[in-house]
Amino acid sequence: MTAPRKLAVLGATGSIGCSALSLAWSFRDRLQVTALAGHRNVGLLAEAVRRFRPAAAAVAGEVERRALAELLSDLRRPPEILIGPEGLVSAAVDFGAETVVSAVTGAAGLPPTWAAVVGGLTVALANKESLVLAGELVMPLAGERLRPVDSEHSAVFQALGGVLRRPDLRRLILTASGGPFRGWSSARLAAVGPREALRHPTWSMGPKISCDSATLMNKGLE
Repeated sequence: MTAPRKLAVLGATGSIGCSALSLAWSFRDRLQVTALAGHRNVGLLAEAVRRFRPAAAAVAGEVERRALAELLSDLRRPPEILIGPEGLVSAAVDFGAETVVSAVTGAAGLPPTWAAVVGGLTVALANKESLVLAGELVMPLAGERLRPVDSEHSAVFQALGGVLRRPDLRRLILTASGGPFRGWSSARLAAVGPREALRHPTWSMGPKISCDSATLMNKGLE
């Protein structure tokens, strides 16, 4: 019997992270979660720890560390609780993971992604900021060990047959599903502000992502 593949899931309490953990649970005979990171959502992270029993769990800071320790105080073998940016990096590379799900939001995702790439690990990447900030460094080093798992990236990756480079392909077109300003005239758009941009008709997202979506800046980042 093949040993299960070991995963570190960073951003474990977000949408991508929860999806990854759902998949890991469905295939728990083939996937073993060795480390989790959940930033400030300590309650949801504690639930994941109880389910997967990882060796480590990373949170934002000391307040969250104490809260998580209290929630897990009844466990016979609680995880090592890591904090801050250094904790994210440690969760990625210090607990035996072979694949790192990098689903941390924003620039904070770059250090653990880079550490995983340098360490020769496979990176399931949902943190596009890593490539926006340092794509010229990450891509050559990661090579085929990079696996896009977020929305458009994953869809394009699958459409290309699971390869990252296609010399015969000149251009890709990403469509938009339609945000709060779909169909608005130029004159009407001239008067909009953040309040209107936050009223996405379909998704409930944070302020930055909602505004990026409404202005199509998110497509540029994709």
